[in-house]
Amino acid sequence: MSEPATGALPDVHALIQKLQKNVTKVFLGRPEVVRAVMAGLLAGGHVLLEDVPGVGKTVLAKSLARSMDVDFRRVQFTPDLLPSDILGVAIYAQQTGAFEFKPGPIFTQVLLADEINRATPRTQSALLEAMNDAQVTVDRVSHPLPRPFFVIATQNPYEFEGTYPLPESQLDRFMLRIRIGYPSTEDEKLVIRAQQERHPLEDLTPVLSAADVLRLQAVVRAVRLDDAVVDYALALVSATRSSKHIAVGASPRASIALTRAAQAQALLAGRDYVLPDDVKGLAVPVLAHRVMGAGLGAEDGIDERERVIQDIAESLEVPI
Repeated sequence: MSEPATGALPDVHALIQKLQKNVTKVFLGRPEVVRAVMAGLLAGGHVLLEDVPGVGKTVLAKSLARSMDVDFRRVQFTPDLLPSDILGVAIYAQQTGAFEFKPGPIFTQVLLADEINRATPRTQSALLEAMNDAQVTVDRVSHPLPRPFFVIATQNPYEFEGTYPLPESQLDRFMLRIRIGYPSTEDEKLVIRAQQERHPLEDLTPVLSAADVLRLQAVVRAVRLDDAVVDYALALVSATRSSKHIAVGASPRASIALTRAAQAQALLAGRDYVLPDDVKGLAVPVLAHRVMGAGLGAEDGIDERERVIQDIAESLEVPI
């Protein structure tokens, strides 16, 4: 699909507004969080929601999934979860004398990996091929996943008991890592009132089809990226590799993720071209979880890494 963004914006913008409005019927307040998650979806990436329990991570994920007429599965990650519980398994069939593949819950269009860091790193890594190549290989046979394929994972901070740090290779597969934060007192009151009789999720109906989502993803790829904007994104990524505060900088995959997410952000703003500010605003959610701070392990100092990335973004000159 190669539909140009120019000329298609009014219709595309209407689809985006329908999706955002539907999600915010349930996930009240913090519209910037909703837009960030939508940017990950439209950019064809995957999203990791991290925050303390009870701030709405799962509600946001379910609201987005139920707003689209797509196949949706939720997997509750636990320490005893095995890779085969997610991917599926080949079972011997006596009638045919051959092994038959029984697909796991990953064979869906939207997968909610709830509390992903409660599973062991071995089980977490079962998602790597699916998130990178949209396929699953079991017993040397590859099985394509349906399109669109979108993983939205939630995790609690590492200091909570019973959690495992995500491997660096797993973190790198998430286009965006988003913190939700606590709602304002006014928004929290609205949440209480909205759930007083029944949960608003029960009344949520789809407003977009799978074809609509694929169309939006195609339009995102056609959003204009000037060389000056690409150079600015590369300068941000390059700065993570030379910073004395960062031991392992962002990879070329991060450069692609940053520019693609910026294209989605531009489309969400109703534009068919990317501004440097789109890139700058995404530096922390796209880059912070992909770098390792000097002297810090994978499970420590994530806030420090966010601060370092923010400092880098503020120190670089933004092209006009």
